Amino acid sequence: MSIIFSDLAARVSEDGVIAPEELLSLRQMGWGDGRIHRGEAEAIFAINNVLTDPDAAWVDFFVEAIGEFVLNGTEPRLMCDKDEADWLIGQIDHDGKVDSMAELEAIVRIVERAQNVPEKLKQYAQDQIEKAVLTGTGPTRDGGVLSDTFISAAECKLLRRLIFASGGCGTAAVSRFDAEMLFRLKDATKDDANAPEWADLFIDGVANYLKGFNFAHAQISHERAAELEAFVGDNSVNVGRFMRGMAKASPDFANAFNVVFGKKGLGAGIADRAAEGEVVTNKENAWLQGMVDADGDLDAIEQRLIDRLAAEGDL
Repeated sequence: MSIIFSDLAARVSEDGVIAPEELLSLRQMGWGDGRIHRGEAEAIFAINNVLTDPDAAWVDFFVEAIGEFVLNGTEPRLMCDKDEADWLIGQIDHDGKVDSMAELEAIVRIVERAQNVPEKLKQYAQDQIEKAVLTGTGPTRDGGVLSDTFISAAECKLLRRLIFASGGCGTAAVSRFDAEMLFRLKDATKDDANAPEWADLFIDGVANYLKGFNFAHAQISHERAAELEAFVGDNSVNVGRFMRGMAKASPDFANAFNVVFGKKGLGAGIADRAAEGEVVTNKENAWLQGMVDADGDLDAIEQRLIDRLAAEGDL
């Protein structure tokens, strides 16, 4: 981190206010060499912790800068490794909670953009959003408020982005972990005046878990991404020989390659699993029954979910 960047961060931290020209300077210096470094990211967090009234311009900068450091600070890009996840959690969790709209948006945006993030960060992100929905106050980046008395429209937007995130628990599909969180939130707020969007989010989310096909194998690990990036960058490798060897060793590889380059349709194995995913199994039905019975009451939203599944021939 440059001395000038450090001095500017210290000045802002003293009075808890950042002027437009100071924010512009931070932005220009932060990307001076094309990327955000750890010292700069930590200084940005320090500023965020003391700002008395952060505006949308600051939130935009904070989310962009922290996301850039976590996802693109090291190769491969758009990947978050364990050390980066631990660093991010440590910065946010210094007092045990998400303190600001900027931190809340940063978590969701990182999981949303990432090709994959460690399980620890996925679960931390969801735990923080659940806590924010049930206990939070203050504005969100999407507008509206976080409330501990009902689920707001802003919270619905946040939750929908998180559970369908590409780096989330369900690989752009809803996982059991997500679905059970939706049930917990519904049970905790079922007597409250929730936003109209909440019922649709709950039904869409749980139905997606029960009927969706999760391409879990599509998420590539940080280590594997680094290996592939090194391979692509190695001009000495005979790519044709490598591809032939992989195809011979793995029929699934050959099928996937042909699908990607348009030589044939969706592989039979994947198509079969996708078709199976559309059917609510006995095990999933038992899970649903247990979740509905957990509070001893069949409420209106649960009834809408059951009616939807029955109309589609799944119950």
